[in-house]
Amino acid sequence: MAITKVCGIETEYGVHVDTGGDMSPTTASSLLINAYVARLDRKVGWDFEDESPGRDARGYAREGSMPPEIETHLVNAVLTNGARYYVDHAHPEYSTPECSNPLEAVVHDRAGELVLTRSMEAANRLLPPGEEIVIYKNNSDGKGNSYGCHENYLVDRSVPFSRIVHELTPHLVSRQIYAGAGKIGEEVPHGGEAPPFQLSQRADFFEEEVGLETTLKRPIINTRDEPHADPQKYRRLHVIVGDANLAEIATFLKVGVTALVLAMIEDNFLAGRDLRLAAPVAAIRSVSRDTTMRTKVELASGDRLTAVELQWELYDRARKYTAERGVEALGNEDVARRVLDRWETVLQGLENDPQSLANQLDWVAKLRLIEAYRERHGLDWDDSRLAALDLQYHDLRPEKSLFGRLAMQRLTDDEEVARATTEPPATTRAYFRGRCLQRFSSAIVAANWDSVVFDIGEDSLRRVPMMEPLKGTARHVDTLFEGCDTPAELLRRLGS
Repeated sequence: MAITKVCGIETEYGVHVDTGGDMSPTTASSLLINAYVARLDRKVGWDFEDESPGRDARGYAREGSMPPEIETHLVNAVLTNGARYYVDHAHPEYSTPECSNPLEAVVHDRAGELVLTRSMEAANRLLPPGEEIVIYKNNSDGKGNSYGCHENYLVDRSVPFSRIVHELTPHLVSRQIYAGAGKIGEEVPHGGEAPPFQLSQRADFFEEEVGLETTLKRPIINTRDEPHADPQKYRRLHVIVGDANLAEIATFLKVGVTALVLAMIEDNFLAGRDLRLAAPVAAIRSVSRDTTMRTKVELASGDRLTAVELQWELYDRARKYTAERGVEALGNEDVARRVLDRWETVLQGLENDPQSLANQLDWVAKLRLIEAYRERHGLDWDDSRLAALDLQYHDLRPEKSLFGRLAMQRLTDDEEVARATTEPPATTRAYFRGRCLQRFSSAIVAANWDSVVFDIGEDSLRRVPMMEPLKGTARHVDTLFEGCDTPAELLRRLGS
């Protein structure tokens, strides 16, 4: 049976420095994060001991490929909710703690937005009057530069990586019909007439089918082999092809359906009709440029399907899979049923009337806003006012955000999102990490996904390994923390 798809989302936020000085985006990002973590009792930094972004799942790296750089000199903090908050390539990046199901991931992704909003407010209080740092949850600067929103999924190491490539690629190419954040025009010309509007902000920037890079020659399937868990048992699939979503339904489906497809791949349930694409890179661009849902992409078999038809194929198999094998891989039976039901409803809407989903999906909501404004003012698609409207959709300032003015359907509430900015998920090892930081931050030297390093005054530091993502949960360790007043006592109990 497929293992539980422990998941998380890493979002690089767009940063704009509106000042009279020469503050760089890197400096602004550092100011943001430091202004936020200054409120904590003690900042705990990231432990880079086990970082290995250059390891390739194929066992080799294509000549000329380059792993991501590790910027150890920039601010890098671990928060009490188990998240990582740091500067990455001149952007503030928020990595959610490990989550055991897609709904939990939505809650903690929204908590990241709140952390960035509070950071922006705290940093701007430190600036002179008239100067401001503005944060956007989007994926490109409109000048040909893209920044990522990456997902991570726990996968069984025994599954051949080639099978993941072949069977996951059609899903990643077609899922942008509900997971795209929407964008005016194009930033990377690929021949032909530029589209007025696209489903995805990221599709323009992918040039390879499979590869290690994340910033140049971006691949649809990323081969980074850095499990942050027991490497004999697990793989962490690093998905870089997604958009940063504000709509909760879009995030829920992006993560939930991908987790379900990966479970089917693990259980070899997708054997049968071959859905492999003849040209995945060309297909991801053509799907992004089609707001009508009618463009067909060619399969390796010679058949031609629309992105909606591809998703229906996967949906039908998922219904059969869950009926026969259960829904354990999604971590929560109720959440798994909600993923399936919402997936079906959204595909029906996309097939019959995409505009009916304007209160659920980012690209539809944004397109409706822009179309209404364009028609009201008689504007061409290349008018700069439309580009400004596009950007303002992603503005995290509450008083400026266009997304915030829409009556979008929600899966969370404000109270649980606010709680998630300080409290870790109770269902993964993030709980142990978060509780340690809440109780004993003064004795913690550093932490990362799979360990916490303590200094309790002995000759050497004490590293507590956490190689199992589903251990260290509230159920596992709450009794361990009860009556435990010092970090030394905690380590003694762990040792026994």
